[in-house]
Amino acid sequence: MAHYFTDNRNLDENRKEHTFRFLDRLYIFTTDNGVFSKTGVDYGSYVLLKAISKEELHGKILDMGCGYGTLGIITKSLFPSSEITMADINPRAVELTQLNCNLNQVECTVLVSDGYAEIKGQYHFIITNPPIRTGKKVIYKMFEDAYNHLEVGGSIYAVIRKQQGAESAKKKFAEVFGNCEVISKDRGYYILQSRKLTE
Repeated sequence: MAHYFTDNRNLDENRKEHTFRFLDRLYIFTTDNGVFSKTGVDYGSYVLLKAISKEELHGKILDMGCGYGTLGIITKSLFPSSEITMADINPRAVELTQLNCNLNQVECTVLVSDGYAEIKGQYHFIITNPPIRTGKKVIYKMFEDAYNHLEVGGSIYAVIRKQQGAESAKKKFAEVFGNCEVISKDRGYYILQSRKLTE
């Protein structure tokens, strides 16, 4: 069985366009078989976007596990001077992300990466709707790797449902970063923020 967090280019294509309004802008996203939330933007991503739209993001921003590009594309439009990199293990998702960048007229760097394997350098912010179905071992490794790819003073923002382990994820973030705050809750979705305080 193919999962959205694997290389599933062998699946039949079934591309569809969906619209999504956020704040005062309408976005268009093309989705396909074998990608996360192919029927449209999921509620967790919406809750995360609401939270970060109230923050002051800038500089280099990484969307880890970007799917077809929702978070990174909208973040770029919210913070136009930022430099957005989007990464996903799934080549089909990355191809759709590039297409969706073009559809929504934003410039971002998009690449295939198994977690942080192909990620170079450090970022001021990391945003993620992590692939929970990969299991805690994979997710927690992503949290640990995020620390090494953040600038001092930078933050990671993650959305996780309470029933899918938000409380244990909060403890893991606190273990890795020395801090973790729940900055928003909505319908069981928690937005977690951790700051990198020292090198």
